[in-house]
Order: sequence, then C-alpha cells, then structure tokens
Amino acid sequence: MLARLAASRLSGIRQIFRQPSRAFSTALNYHIDSPDNNPDLPWEFSDANKSKHENCDYFILCSMKVKEILSHYPSNYKQSAVIPLLDLAQQQHGGWLPVSAMNAVAKVVEVAPIRVYEVATFYSMFNRTKVGKYHLLVCGTTPCMIRGSRDIEGALLKHLGVKRNEVTKDGLFSVGEMECMGCCVNAPMITVADYSNGSEGYTYNYYEDVTPEKVVEIVEKLRKGEKPPYGTQNPQRIMSGPEGGNTTLLSEPKPPPCRDLDAC
Repeated sequence: MLARLAASRLSGIRQIFRQPSRAFSTALNYHIDSPDNNPDLPWEFSDANKSKHENCDYFILCSMKVKEILSHYPSNYKQSAVIPLLDLAQQQHGGWLPVSAMNAVAKVVEVAPIRVYEVATFYSMFNRTKVGKYHLLVCGTTPCMIRGSRDIEGALLKHLGVKRNEVTKDGLFSVGEMECMGCCVNAPMITVADYSNGSEGYTYNYYEDVTPEKVVEIVEKLRKGEKPPYGTQNPQRIMSGPEGGNTTLLSEPKPPPCRDLDAC
C-alpha cells in the first residue's frame, strides 16, 4: 500500500516538472533527458570560438575566446572560469545550455561535470531550456512592480501569444522574469538578450522607462531586424536625470575647502 502511494506521489511530481510553464534556471535543479538535450549529443565550441594549439591537451579546447577567458586565471585555478565559459557556450547555443555543453565546459576547466551543473542551476542568467532568439526579461522587483511591470509583462505575453517562459512558434521571442536589474530610478524596465547572431553578435541591452505600448513597439522593431535604441525610452529624460532637466547641481561644484592636506 505504501509502495503504491509513494509511486503515485512520485508520478505526480514528475508530471508537475514536465509542465511547459515551468520556470527557468531559478526553479530547475534537475535534468530530464530529451531528444535535443542529453549527454550523448556531441557539443563543442564553434570554429569562431576555437583554434587548435600545439600545446593543447586532446581533451582541452584551446580557442581564441576560451583561451582568452582562461588567461585571466592562474593555471591551477582554471575552474574559476566556469561562469564566463558557460556564458560563452550559452551565447553560441542560441541562449540556452544543453547538458552536453556543460560537460564540454567541465572538460575545459578539468572538473567533474557536477561542479559545472551546480553553477548552471544556481544562477538565473543561465537558461537550461530553449529561449527565443530575443529573450525578453521583465524586471519583477518591487520598484518596477510598483511602476507597472506586471502590465509590461502582460502586454508582451498578449502580443506574442505565449505564456511566461514559452517560445513563440517562429522561435524568435520568449518572455521571462528577472530580479532587480539595478536601474530602479528608470523603472519599469526590460532586458533583451539578443542571441540571433550567436556569440559573434551577442548583445544584452536594457530598455528603461517602458510602457506597454513601448515594449510592443520594441518587439516589432526586433522582428524586422532593427536595433531599437536602448536606455531610457522617455524623451523627457537624459539617462537617469529627472524629466525636464536638472533642478539641482546647476553649476560647477565647488572644490573641497582643503585640497592640500599638508596645509590643513
């Protein structure tokens, strides 16, 4: 009886995990093999990211970008390069990390694959399921939420005809949520991770002071292959300055009263 109940409960949990609306890396601490994501699929850094080197170990990829990344760390601490190497792999693979790409990174830094999995499942910047070529992330932290981020997300989902974390049928767009993007003064805001050209043309841009109408306009420009100007979308504001111009600090600041410390 207990065995049947346990088996039933396990089956229910597995069904929940298989739901298409599941969250990205912040909630995924497991891996289920699929035809397009399993350790038997070959994966390596692209020709643009790799070049053979006479001193390379057979299992170690010495590449232009990989080698440059590794050069920032002592040779006995190359495992510290896991995060930038995962980021490079994700850019190359269209915005998400299959398990075979994580295994390739583990070979580069010479650690057990589980050490790489631990990093990929911890940081929300790493996506372990497919995303669109343009991955739209809405800031959901309190300042943006107060300023209408839920309406921003709703406008994107309605316009694209998807749920959160789903990819449009044409593979162009997906919508996710991200915690604080660090520009609360220009709330609400979104980030667009552009994987349309792989690691060679990868961009990651903030669009601030957005409205539901503005984010739809940004989507349509991206669909046409245009690059909408990033930063504040409020024409009355310069960067993070107030609307209408400064009201303080209108002149050159006075120097400190005692610049010559020895004379004080």
